[in-house]
Amino acid sequence: MSQTIDLHQYENLSPFEIKDELIKLAQKESRKSTLPYLNAGRGNPNWIATKAREAFFLLGQFAMTEAQRDRNEPQVGLAGMPQGPGSYTRLKSYCAASEGVNAPPGAKTLAAVVDFAIKKFGFDPDAFVLELTDGIVGDHYPMPDRCLEHNEAIVHEFIMWAMCAGHKPDAKFDIYAVEGGTAAMCYIFKSLKNQRLLNAGDTIALATPIFTPYLEMPELEDYSLNVVHVSSEEEDHFQLTDEDLEALADPNVKALFMVNPGNPSAVAMSQEALARLVNFVKTRRPDLIILTDDVYGTFVPNFESVMGHLPANTIGVYSYSKYFGCTGWRLGTILVAEDNIFDKMIADAPTEVKSVVEARYTTLSPDPSKMKFIDRIVADSRDVALNHTAGLSLPQQVMMTLFSLVELMDDDKAYQAFCRGILEHRFTELVEGLGIDVPENPLFDRYYGIIDFEFWLRKYVGEEVVDWIKENVHPLDISFKLAQDHGIVLLNGSGFDAPNWSARVSFANLDDSAYRQIGRAVRAVAAGYVQAYRASKGLPLHG
Repeated sequence: MSQTIDLHQYENLSPFEIKDELIKLAQKESRKSTLPYLNAGRGNPNWIATKAREAFFLLGQFAMTEAQRDRNEPQVGLAGMPQGPGSYTRLKSYCAASEGVNAPPGAKTLAAVVDFAIKKFGFDPDAFVLELTDGIVGDHYPMPDRCLEHNEAIVHEFIMWAMCAGHKPDAKFDIYAVEGGTAAMCYIFKSLKNQRLLNAGDTIALATPIFTPYLEMPELEDYSLNVVHVSSEEEDHFQLTDEDLEALADPNVKALFMVNPGNPSAVAMSQEALARLVNFVKTRRPDLIILTDDVYGTFVPNFESVMGHLPANTIGVYSYSKYFGCTGWRLGTILVAEDNIFDKMIADAPTEVKSVVEARYTTLSPDPSKMKFIDRIVADSRDVALNHTAGLSLPQQVMMTLFSLVELMDDDKAYQAFCRGILEHRFTELVEGLGIDVPENPLFDRYYGIIDFEFWLRKYVGEEVVDWIKENVHPLDISFKLAQDHGIVLLNGSGFDAPNWSARVSFANLDDSAYRQIGRAVRAVAAGYVQAYRASKGLPLHG
C-alpha cells in the first residue's frame, strides 16, 4: 500500500477527510474480491430508540386535530393553531380511543409520558399539552428562545441522570437547546471569543486524545488560540495524572477542553481523576474555564461528569444523537450553571472591554450588563441581530422532550442496558478476532476503541519490532492497508492526537459479525509488519 500511494500528502488532513479516500479504496477492494465492505470509521449507531418516536408521530396526528378544532378549511388544506384549554382531556381521550387490538404504535407511551411529566414536575396539564401540540406543529418561533419552559425542566432532569447519575450537583443549570453537539461547539467557541473570555493568542489546554474538531477549531483564523496538550496515555488507563494537570497551573492557560468519556479512547474519567481535577481547580486554578463534551456518558453506568463536580467552572455539552440513534434529528444542549465564573468574569472585565462587549447587545436590552453568559450565547448564535428568531425548532424540542421522558420513566434502565450489551458484544468479537486479552474496565463505554499497534506490538512482540516499524512504516499505512487489502475503513488515530501508529474503530455502526472480521484483518496487518521486520533482519518469517 505505502509503495503505491504517497501517504505524506494526507498528513495534514482531518481523519474525516482521509476517510473519503479510504472509502474509495475499501469499496474498490470489496468489488474485486469476496470481502464485504466494512466502514467502522464513523460512529452513527445502527439502532434507534422506538418508543419516543412512536409517541412523537401519534402526537403529530393529534396536534392536527387540535389545529383543526380552531379552524378547518379542508377544501384548501388550511387549519388554525392548537389551543390550550381542555387539551389534556382531549389528548387522553384520543389516546384511549386508540387503544385495543388495532391501536397505533405510541398511544400508551404518549399517554403515559404526559401523565408522568405532569405528576413529576407539577405541570399545568393543558399548558404542557399545548407546548407539545403547538411545538410539534411548529407554528411559532421558539419562546423562550433558549429552551421551551417545560422542555427545559424535563431535559434538565434527564441530563442530571445521564451526566451526573454518579454525582449529582446541588447546582441548577440553564439549558440552551441547540442543533446537536456540532452547533454547541460552534456557538461556545464564538461566544467565548465575543465575551473576550478567550482572545487571539490566548492559550487553552486540550485533554487528548480528543474529537478532531477540538484540535482543528482553535487553529482557525477566527480564534487563533495557542494549544497545549494534556495527554492521557493508555499506560495510565487514559486518566489524567498529577503530572498531566501541572500544565494547567500556568495562569496563561485560560481553559481546558475535554471529551468525557473520551473519543476515541472511550474511557470515562475515574473518581480518582475527577477528585484530582476538582482539588486542582479549587486550590490552584479557580478561574479555569472547563468545556466538557459528554455525549458518550450514557454508555457508562453511574457516569460522573465534570460539570457535576465543578458546575461553576464548566460549560457542559450533551447530544442526544448517539444514545437514541438520532444523529439526523440534530438534538443537543449547552448547559451553564446559574452560579458560574463566566458571568463573574464578564462583570469584572476592565471597563474598556466591558464597554465594547456590552455595545454588542444594546439592541437586546436597556442594560446589557445584566445579560447572562448563556443568553449571550443564544444571541451570538444568531449574530445578535437575528436574536428574535433564535432557538432550536419546536418539533426538535418536542422530540427531545419525548426522548427524555421515555428514558426517565425507564426505572430499570432496560434500554441503556441493551445498548451497552450491543457494544459489549461487538467489542468482544473484535478482541477475539485480534487474539488478545483486554482487562475489564467499568469506565470503558465501548462506543469507540483505539487499536494501538505500538502498545500491543511492544507487549506481544518486542521493542525492536516497534522501533523498526516507527522508522520504516508511515503511521497512515495502517488505515490505508486495511482499506486496500481488506475492504475495511478505520480512521487513523493520529488525527485525534492518539498514538501515531493506531486506528479508531467504531463499535456502533456495523452488524455484530463484522467485528471479528475486523479484528482478524487488523491482526493480519500487524503480522505483516512483523514479517517485514524479520525479513529486513534476515530472520525466518515465522518464529
